[in-house]
Amino acid sequence: MKNVIYILIQCTWGLPQTLLGFIVFLINIKNKHYFYHGAIITERNVPSSVSLGMFVFTTTNPMKDKRKKNKIPDEELSKRLLVHEYGHTIQSLIFGPLYLIVIGIPSTLWGFLPYFQNKRNNGVSYFSFFTEKLANYLGEKVTKEKSMENAII
Repeated sequence: MKNVIYILIQCTWGLPQTLLGFIVFLINIKNKHYFYHGAIITERNVPSSVSLGMFVFTTTNPMKDKRKKNKIPDEELSKRLLVHEYGHTIQSLIFGPLYLIVIGIPSTLWGFLPYFQNKRNNGVSYFSFFTEKLANYLGEKVTKEKSMENAII
C-alpha cells in the first residue's frame, strides 16, 4: 500500500520531474532496472547518479577522486549512493512541482560548476551542500539504511 501511495503522489504532485524521469527511463530502457521502496532504479555506466521523481538513475561506476583515500568499499559505496538518491525522491514528494527549482537546479550547479568542483577538490564533501545533506537524512530516515554522510569521493 505504501508503494502505491508513493507512486500516486510522484505521478501527481511530482509530475514534472516524474515525467522527465520517465523520458530518461525510456532512453535507458535496455539497462538493468529494479524496484527499491517504490522507486524504479535504472543502472547506467556513467560517472554520476540522478533522481527524477520516482525514477532513480544510479551509476555502476561512481566517481571517485583517486587522490583521496576513500574508506568506503565500492559495493558499500553503491548501496549508500542508492539510499542518497532515494532521499532525493522523498524530496520530490515534499516539494512537488517546486522540486526542480528548489532541489534539482541547485544540486546540478553544485555538482557541475567548476567553481564548486574546485571547492570539492580542496576537501569539501559533495554531500555537505543543503540539497545533498537533506537527501542523505531523508533516505536514511525512510529506508533505515546508511547513506553517504559527508563522504569525500
